[in-house]
Amino acid sequence: MAHDHTHVREFFGVRAADWDARFPDDGPAYAAAVAEMGLRPGDRVLDAGCGTGRALSALRAAVGTRGTVLGVDLTPEMLAAAVRSGRDAAGVLLLADVARLPLRRHSLDAVFAAGLIAHLPDPATNLRQLAGVVRPGGRLALFHPVGRAALAARQGRRISPDDLRAEGMLRPLLAGAGWRLLSYVDEDDRFLALAVREG
Repeated sequence: MAHDHTHVREFFGVRAADWDARFPDDGPAYAAAVAEMGLRPGDRVLDAGCGTGRALSALRAAVGTRGTVLGVDLTPEMLAAAVRSGRDAAGVLLLADVARLPLRRHSLDAVFAAGLIAHLPDPATNLRQLAGVVRPGGRLALFHPVGRAALAARQGRRISPDDLRAEGMLRPLLAGAGWRLLSYVDEDDRFLALAVREG
């Protein structure tokens, strides 16, 4: 389903203030997902659609003091919530569109994206744009703290094979955008697809 930016911004804007209170136990899940990315000290990593910054401290721990952690989000209220909780200490926060990143080509080692893919206006194009700022061999992690079935149930719908995150949809979508799917996990308590930047 296509969302225009205004819609996405309004959706998250009104939810930003109590977002963390509603999902208080996600920290370990984020940390575990980051751990599987294979980040190294000194790496440059982007949290695309960082929201209130729940992944930033895990990303910082993985890349160390010499590494670079960028958090990009389209919603000012989300970034404000990240600052209020002190999470901006772990990375540089940018108010920007993931589709129009102010970054040089191949300047990143990895991208972490929690819950992002459902909100991209043009997933094929946007994933290709992300590929452009990641070096060949760099990683992409598409994460959600609940799996597809659990999320569908929460939203009162059934799981659908034409959902973007279904493996049969995601693999060719990523391949067309310059990414090769390495691993795919869709369990009740997490969704994690890891891909590598072809090159």
